[in-house]
Amino acid sequence: MARSAEDSSPEVIRPGTVRAPEFPVGLDWLNTGRPLTMRELRGKVVLLDFWTYCCINCMHALEDLKRLEREHRESLVVIGVHSAKFDEEKRTENIRQAVMRYGIEHPVVNDANMHVWQQYAVRAWPTFLLIDPHGKIIGSHSGERIYDLFDRVISQLTEHYRSTGALRHGALDIGPGERRTESPVMMFPGKVLADGPGRRLFVADSSRNRIVVTSLDGALLEVIGSGQQGLADGPFQHAQFAQPQGMALAGETLYVADTGNHAVREVNLSAQTVQTLAGDGHQDLTWESIPKPLGACRLNSPWDLELAHGVLFVAMAGNHQVFGIDLEGGYIAGHAGTGQEDHVDGPLLAAALAQPSGLTSDRDNLFVADSEISSVRCISLDPRGGHVRTVVGKGLFDFGDVDGVGQEVRLQHPMGVVYVDGSLYIADTYNNKIKSIDLGTLTARTLAGTGEAGLQDGPGLQAMFNEPAGISHSGAVLYVADTNNHAVRMVDLTTAVVSTLGLTDTARLIP
Repeated sequence: MARSAEDSSPEVIRPGTVRAPEFPVGLDWLNTGRPLTMRELRGKVVLLDFWTYCCINCMHALEDLKRLEREHRESLVVIGVHSAKFDEEKRTENIRQAVMRYGIEHPVVNDANMHVWQQYAVRAWPTFLLIDPHGKIIGSHSGERIYDLFDRVISQLTEHYRSTGALRHGALDIGPGERRTESPVMMFPGKVLADGPGRRLFVADSSRNRIVVTSLDGALLEVIGSGQQGLADGPFQHAQFAQPQGMALAGETLYVADTGNHAVREVNLSAQTVQTLAGDGHQDLTWESIPKPLGACRLNSPWDLELAHGVLFVAMAGNHQVFGIDLEGGYIAGHAGTGQEDHVDGPLLAAALAQPSGLTSDRDNLFVADSEISSVRCISLDPRGGHVRTVVGKGLFDFGDVDGVGQEVRLQHPMGVVYVDGSLYIADTYNNKIKSIDLGTLTARTLAGTGEAGLQDGPGLQAMFNEPAGISHSGAVLYVADTNNHAVRMVDLTTAVVSTLGLTDTARLIP
């Protein structure tokens, strides 16, 4: 390559010498009316984003990409190359759902068999390759925080190639993007929390940036948040969230993992107000576990919450750790995980997690849906000193759909977990199933779901889900946030029959 995009020196751009390989024929494309070619992209600065939609680091880079697209719209074309990690992510329809969920507007090609990945010798998600208007590779970068780096280099490329006459201005005619014709009541709900004593259900209506509150039988009770993406405290109708996910309830206080804002919000259900408990809207980049006052801390994509022993535990997906918030003392500290993305059992701050996405507790232990390693982990809450151990699962690339006992069990990117009477119930997200794990025997079995993506009620093993990501319970009923079906599903623990929660009085939920 002529230069690395990581090189911060201000020298004049040198022309690339290696021609960017052409896209293979026959791949599926999204957000464009036809397959694109490198030849037709000549005259543009092209930025290839190699990503996979499970990856938290890829999610973090999306806002920087959108900013680069806005600010360099006359010269830059961004193309997402989706090179899947998990089997379920190889399906074009699933990528389409992710494109809509994340608000991606640039073209995306489904590199299901990683041919493009191999052509460009990519090794990690996300990786970005910059290509000049002559179709030559300028440089590459792997990791997050790409705006400053690429803004500078793209500006230099634009100035240089404008002066040579090689730059082609204006937008490409690439056809329509991905658009839904229907307007579902909710959009990609990520998590759900059942309040049995209060007969309430809290649903994180994630892509509509709000919390929907219903009765347990679906009657609309309240909407928390304006629906506009942002970070604003105040009355329900004016408060703003950004892709909220997990929740925890203490009396009439609802805590919300406001994932896109890198914050935890505190909702006063009686006064109908929202305030920020921790985080300031900016991603924490320190990976520190030392205690900090809540007012001085930043978070990193908090994904789920669980209250136990007066501590609000936070699944900090962005830095692969579990944190604890002392609500009385007003401080936050790392509780488990080094910050390294890996599968390592052991003492709390020596163990390694990988994108923890779901939390639950039996009061003595905290259980974690550790999604990137397709595992369920157990964190001891013994005040004399805890440790992390694995309930089921094995490693970063050990996944599948295998029921059984202990180490023979395989899940595929589970994102939700709930404890009920000696068992764990798992939203086995990419297997489109709900599974149970008996904690006495470590026996895992499929409770509901055929494994195929779809929306079908009925007996458990005939029912269908589509990437369920959140799970909660009240009495003998599991409530499931069935994300890609834009629905809440119910599983009767006595009969295993699955039904869909019918929402009423929904006119105010539809934009």
